[in-house]
Amino acid sequence: MVTATSPDPRRWWALAALVASMLTLGFDMTILNVALPTMARDLGASTGEQQWMADAYIVVFAALMLPAGLLGDRFGRRRMLITGLGVFLAGSLAGALADDVTAVIAARAVMGVGAALVTPLALSVLPSLFAPDERTKAVGIVSAGSTLGLPLGPIIGGWLLNHYWWGSVFLVNLPMAALGIAACVLLLPETRDPASPKVDAASTALTAAGLGALIYAIIEAPTRGWTDPLVLALFGAAAVLMAALILRERRVERPMLDMTLLGRRGFLFNTLAATLVMFVLSGLMFLLPPYLQAVLGHDALGTGVRLLPLMGGLIVAARAAQPVVVRFGSRAVVSAGLVVLAFAALLGSRTTVDSGYGFTALWLTIAGAGFGFSIVPAMSGALGTLPTDRAGSGSGLLMTLRQVGGAIGIALLGSLLASAYRDRLDVTGLPARAADTAGESVVAAHVVADRTGAADLVASANSAYVHGMGVAMLVCGVAALGAGLLAAAFLPGTVRGTRTPAPDPAAPDLAAPDLAAPAGDARQ
Repeated sequence: MVTATSPDPRRWWALAALVASMLTLGFDMTILNVALPTMARDLGASTGEQQWMADAYIVVFAALMLPAGLLGDRFGRRRMLITGLGVFLAGSLAGALADDVTAVIAARAVMGVGAALVTPLALSVLPSLFAPDERTKAVGIVSAGSTLGLPLGPIIGGWLLNHYWWGSVFLVNLPMAALGIAACVLLLPETRDPASPKVDAASTALTAAGLGALIYAIIEAPTRGWTDPLVLALFGAAAVLMAALILRERRVERPMLDMTLLGRRGFLFNTLAATLVMFVLSGLMFLLPPYLQAVLGHDALGTGVRLLPLMGGLIVAARAAQPVVVRFGSRAVVSAGLVVLAFAALLGSRTTVDSGYGFTALWLTIAGAGFGFSIVPAMSGALGTLPTDRAGSGSGLLMTLRQVGGAIGIALLGSLLASAYRDRLDVTGLPARAADTAGESVVAAHVVADRTGAADLVASANSAYVHGMGVAMLVCGVAALGAGLLAAAFLPGTVRGTRTPAPDPAAPDLAAPDLAAPAGDARQ
């Protein structure tokens, strides 16, 4: 047995294997967003279908992450890591070979299964490899691998799309996942915790069904109508399933989702702040690529590069957040970060067709700073309120709610955009079928305009898309401002000059810089 006095000489090579795994998942969060406009054109995908291509991954990831972590604890973390990377590889291959929207959505769901196995286990194996004096550094390195994928994803995806077909954004995962599998097999020791709770199949099914019903209802509502019987039935089913999940988890002796933790004020409001941040970030990563490509006319690589102000502001602020928290306290920093995010979103809602990229880069940079300054102390503050024996369950609940926020962000903001776009689009003079196609997305409208010679349609589609994006951004701004006011009013105060309690490195997703899981991706 390796102890703190005799560290495993291969531990840093093993860490490299984990970094490779997290890097793959990290840039997969954002690489798809750049590809969506191209996929919409080549596959004829509507806005709703694009939402599902992004959300299928996140819904499955959120539903399976906790049971996946428990499977690793009981049956071997290395074994489950390798299995997860293998599933992710298989899903990526299926996505690369897909030839229609349904196949892409199915492939993304399979990839979500693999990511759910990899993400919580990548950090949970570190205590067996590193003594406490090295563990914090190791956690930071693994988290940095995922964070680095945020800016790399759009650039890599843009370059691939400029040189190859859209399936290449899936194919690029294969060598990375294969490398991760080989490194895990050769370098990682096997660890497990037989005393961990058993996987609750009923709770897992309730989570997946409830989330799926909610997301489906939100995505279908703009097309069918918010009062459509099917939409209302899905909202009702989601409410019933989620209520059943909460009741079941409250009665289980060792629940997967420890809902009683939400009774802690510090945990509850910090978690709400982190969830809201993921809601806005995931929605933005879904809204921006079509604007940059279809409206402003940039190619895929140019789109990826032009997303860097958002990523740069996020990463710089995330790294700078801790010293600011030490000086002013976490409540002040979380509240201020959310207000900055609200300002950026409200500024972004003023974007017009003629604004140009300079204005977009300005509010994207401010938004990135708001993201970084709010999510880091919010996550650290939430986890710092937990007793040691509940750090694992608390971090799992926090991470699950973050993913739910991301999925709802893509679904709700995308649906608001689709509804506003369709209402504003002028299809006068077009045949009914062409008008329906143009109403599916701004990319589809450009294709219809090219085929029919309807020059006015391009201008109308661009204007309608920017209007819809402005509506979505306005909702983001109001939500962020409301969350900031709640944080200022209800977050526990922090004495200036004292550090926010550091997360437990053994628990999944506790390293504050690990922001990628998943942004709409991204996480995304």
